[in-house]
Amino acid sequence: MIKKLFLPTSYVDNFTNITPARLNQLGVRAVIIDLDNTLVGYDEMDANEKVIDWFKLMNDNDFKVTIVSNGKKKRVSNFADPHDIDYIFNAQKPLSRNYKKAIRLMGVPKNETIMVGDQLMTDIFGANLIGLKSVLVIPVKSRDGYATLLNRRMEAIIMRYFRKKGLLVKED
Repeated sequence: MIKKLFLPTSYVDNFTNITPARLNQLGVRAVIIDLDNTLVGYDEMDANEKVIDWFKLMNDNDFKVTIVSNGKKKRVSNFADPHDIDYIFNAQKPLSRNYKKAIRLMGVPKNETIMVGDQLMTDIFGANLIGLKSVLVIPVKSRDGYATLLNRRMEAIIMRYFRKKGLLVKED
């Protein structure tokens, strides 16, 4: 049961490891991506050069990208709007409603969509609940907001279990 709910499809160091070639291998044309501690630290307000370059790479290769964040509207819109990236704020992940909304907005079938995020308890769990492929990334920062601390403790237990069973192996 733990495997079904929390095991990601892939596990990588950073969102920049998610390339058009890798997405093509997975049969993916659309990416739902978390914001805080996935793209930038939870306390960083603006996209850095790595994020901007990745958005451009996805766009140039005809991949659709939508940010789905539990963050507030001002936080998410101020980050996404300057780069013309679609977004959903106050997403209440892991609830499935806004994953499904993002899929509809991008107009791509669920089986051609992937979720990218740094948390098993929200990003990956939510994706697995509706049958989305998922990529777990190492958090950009080792510190989190207070709301995430309990999730990180539970996540550490699950990650140890996955590693012990050989189920979670980081890709290049």
